[in-house]
Amino acid sequence: MKREEFMQAALAEAKKAQALGEVPIGCVIVHQGQIIGRGHNLRETTQQAEKHAEMIAIAQANQVLDSWRLPEAELYVTLEPCPMCSGAIINSRIAKVYYGAADEKAGTAGTLMNLLTDPRFNHQVKVQKGLLQAECAQILSDFFANLRKK
Repeated sequence: MKREEFMQAALAEAKKAQALGEVPIGCVIVHQGQIIGRGHNLRETTQQAEKHAEMIAIAQANQVLDSWRLPEAELYVTLEPCPMCSGAIINSRIAKVYYGAADEKAGTAGTLMNLLTDPRFNHQVKVQKGLLQAECAQILSDFFANLRKK
């Protein structure tokens, strides 16, 4: 699969969140060309603050590899990671993050700051922003436009 196809898989996860009335953010984790973790936002459904798409996908990938370390993994997420998710990405030693839309309010992979490449941490993550940016931004803007109408 190509990078765009992995981001399409993350968008499919975002649509699952949207169907539940959740903010439509989706994530997949890829290891050796295979998706080993999938997640979408479940904060409202579970009433648990840490149920972000990335956190769910990381937990699944940890289980698949039977390791908390994911050093050869790539993470694809539709919205730039927040501080919590960036911390989990660093701590799980993920190699690279691809994200679609920038998060002007909470993005810590280059927008507000870049925790993922900060040399003060014991692990740095390569970041590529803007992968399928238009599609990733559109699903979010449509969701919030519909929410405002209600």
